Order: sequence, then C-alpha cells, then structure tokens
Amino acid sequence: MLEILYQDSHLVAVNKPAGWLVHRTWLDRHEAVFVMQTLRDQIGQHVFTVHRLDRPTSGILLMALSSDVARSLSQQFEQHQVAKTYHAIVRGYLLDDGTVDYALTEELDKIADKFSSAQKAPQPAITHYRALASVEVPLPIGRYPTSRFSLMELQPQTGRKHQLRRHMSHLRHPIIGDTTHGDLKQNRGVVEHFSCPGLMLHASQMQLSHPVTGEHLSITAPLDSRWQGLIGDFGWKGILPALEGVEFASPSGQDSGQIVIR
Repeated sequence: MLEILYQDSHLVAVNKPAGWLVHRTWLDRHEAVFVMQTLRDQIGQHVFTVHRLDRPTSGILLMALSSDVARSLSQQFEQHQVAKTYHAIVRGYLLDDGTVDYALTEELDKIADKFSSAQKAPQPAITHYRALASVEVPLPIGRYPTSRFSLMELQPQTGRKHQLRRHMSHLRHPIIGDTTHGDLKQNRGVVEHFSCPGLMLHASQMQLSHPVTGEHLSITAPLDSRWQGLIGDFGWKGILPALEGVEFASPSGQDSGQIVIR
C-alpha cells in the first residue's frame, strides 16, 4: 500500500518509497513492484504520470487520473510553474545559502540511449539551496578521524536529469548514498555505522495550481524510517517538523547571505 498524500477526482499524489521504479521498464525486467501498477490496483483507477522521480529518490510523486489533466499538469511542469522542495543530507559542512548556476550535459543511458546523439550542448541548470543544520561525528572515514554532514533544502529551478545530485557533487558536497556522483567511502561508512542505506534525497514539498479548479495546492511528504533514524542520530530532530509528523514551525537562524556558484 502506498501512502496517499492527496487525492480528488482529478489527481492523486503519493509518497514514493526509495528504491521503487515509477513504471515498468524493459531496462529492469526482474523488478516486480512499480508505483503506477501498485497505485492503480490500490485505488481501482488508471493513472497517468506527469513528472518523474529517480528510483532511489523518495517523496512526492504526482499523477493524473485522466489524459486531459495529465496534459495540463505536464504543461505546468514544463513551464516551471510547479514549486518543488527537496531535502538532502550531504558530505561535509555546507553552511551558506546560495544558488548553483551550472549547465549540465545530458546524461545518456548506455542501453536506452545508445542511438542518441552525445553532441548536445550543455543545458542551463539552476538549483537554489539553503543550509539547515550540520554535524561532526566521531566516525573515521578515509584519512580523517571524524566525519561531517549537512542537512540541506534544495529547490530546483530547472529539471535536468540528476540535477540535484550533480549540482551537489559540483559543490564538492555530494548527497549521501549517491552511487553515481557521490563519495563511495562515505556511503559505505553511513551504511555500516548508521544502518542507513540508499540515497538521502527526498522530494518533500510541492506547490502548484489545481489543473481544474485553479486553487492553490501545497503537498507535503513525511520522511521515511531511514531519514527519521539518521536525523535522530545526528541530533536534528525538530528541524523539519512538518516532515517528521509534528506541527510545522520554520527553522530559525539568520540569513547567511546569497552566493552564486557557476
């Protein structure tokens, strides 16, 4: 059973578990569980995808209940009219708030995109980020006797493939659990010492206009048990109350200024 965050006669939003594929694909023939099929069986109705989340990413996945609504929602995403907020745990101390304005070359899959051209120019990509908390723990990984981690709020202005993961890596603060763009030693250390596997990237909030009524929708996805455990281990309980299942209160702290990373 998927956790349904919002549902009416036109659309439905679920809290996608980390590790789940959105839909069936020939690239992973052995996978048996998919969000689309599970949700269809759960609500007894066909669903239409309007955006995507990477397999290892958890959080809000919005789907339409008709092709017309799907078309309208897709246009909102394409025109950057949907405000999306993610949270991530990254390597090291990242204490500033700022913007990454760094174009990304399209990542091609060796199998699915083997006939695609690799000569495309880099595409503009912009991510706004905000530091929420940091911690140093007595965990020796590599040559250092301690390890540092930061809790980040990320807001993508564009929607390139793996944008948040690649932009955090560009800042030299890769997201914990990122096996493609991250720090493999750090990933292994977090799994071994905190029993927290997987990518620590969560699509936590989404704001948009209802495609039929025009009303403002704000959807929030609670954190899963992996997140809850690691936040507790790092002493960050209460920093994300709306995602931890308690009454919302904005994190306190003074503005540290804006910087732009290119």
